Amino acid sequence: MAHILQIDSSPRGDRSFSRKFSDEFITAWKNAHPEDKVTYRDIGHNRIPHVDESWIAAAFTPPDARTPELTKAIELSDTLVDEFLAADRYVFGVPMYNFNVPSAFKAYIDQIVRAGRTFAVTEQGGFKGLVEGKKMLIITARGGDFSPGSPAAPYDYQEPYLRTIFGFIGITDITFINVENLGAGDQAREQSFAKAHEAVAQAVANW
Repeated sequence: MAHILQIDSSPRGDRSFSRKFSDEFITAWKNAHPEDKVTYRDIGHNRIPHVDESWIAAAFTPPDARTPELTKAIELSDTLVDEFLAADRYVFGVPMYNFNVPSAFKAYIDQIVRAGRTFAVTEQGGFKGLVEGKKMLIITARGGDFSPGSPAAPYDYQEPYLRTIFGFIGITDITFINVENLGAGDQAREQSFAKAHEAVAQAVANW
């Protein structure tokens, strides 16, 4: 039995395309694997706070040396890290904002990428990811066409960043479904939807 952590990061509701296809995947997956567990977190509507000075002090203070204030400052991060580590697989819905991820999703990443929890610093000064043997599916929604070879492709800092940051903590088995060109009119949008529906079905079959 797999344990999936599903996260949506769009502030939009029913009009969100990243939510539309992450929900489509999870619905199809649960139909095929009813025994699997899904934990859901909506950070588009329930925002994760950004890292602040108290958080930094807490993160670099041993747990047994933290004051009550520092323990409180890192409490949500501990919860998010525990939740992240408890899952075997991840399904993230992430719209593209200004060529990268929304600040809500960046705040989430900053809360879970933590020394001693999701990565380690080696004696040689290098880094080692501590989250291994996991799979991740990231569904993005983009107003333009950022596919390889397109004029806008060099502006795609979203997929490279997500591959880098999750690879840094040890997750390298990452599948992307990029729903492209959503702002180019009805015909282009329908073509993108058709490709995304097919990609979701393939992911359900092969993930």
